[in-house]
Parts: sequence; structure tokens; C-alpha cells
Amino acid sequence: MASLFSRIVSGELPCHKVAENDMFLAFMDIQPLAIGHVLVVPKMEVDRFFDLPEDVLAAFNPFAQKVAQKIERAVPCQRVGVAVIGLEVPHAHMHLLPLQTVADINFERPKLEVSSADLAEMADRIRQA
Repeated sequence: MASLFSRIVSGELPCHKVAENDMFLAFMDIQPLAIGHVLVVPKMEVDRFFDLPEDVLAAFNPFAQKVAQKIERAVPCQRVGVAVIGLEVPHAHMHLLPLQTVADINFERPKLEVSSADLAEMADRIRQA
């Protein structure tokens, strides 16, 4: 069965898209830790991040870098943090989080409740940045 993220990549499930190329998709996390929290996923379904083929791993950071730079322009923050945890969804992915403090990247904190309209507006702000 396809992972949740593969279903998003295929268009079967909706998302608030931030960026896309032939290898990756970046979209708003619907249960963010901070406003502007973006997920970056490879279009290839592989469960564990470090099981991705070398060429996909090599291309991951340059794609994520462009997204992180847009987040920094769109969301007031000290910097954009990166987390690769991989326990939530069995599909390799990276979290890009606007940070004010190190506590902002604590995944044990309660998630924010953000409306679909607010996620769409933030996705648009990041795309336009």
C-alpha cells in the first residue's frame, strides 16, 4: 500500500504545495510545530532516509536549501532548522522548521492547530518569497 506521502505526491490526497521538481515535493505540514513548518519528500517511496539512492540523497539538500531560503524570507525567524526523524510516516522526509529557539524543534511539543486556509496562505507566501 502506498504511503501517505506517496498518495500526496500522486495527487490522490491534497496538500499545500510549496515547491516541486521531478524528484521532490515540499508542502506544508498539516500538524506543524511552528507556522511555516514544511515537509520535503522524495517522490520515490523509500521508508528510511539513508536507504535513498545516492543520487537522490545528493539532490535532497540543494532542493531543501531553496525551500528553506524561501521560508526565511516569508516567516520571521532566527533560522530554519532541519530534522530527519522518519518515525511518523514510512516514507523518507525532512522537516524544515522556522526557529526562534531550540525548543521550537522539540517534536514532543503539542502540534499547532492551523486552518486549511491559513496553510494555503502560508504556502503562497513561501512560494512567492
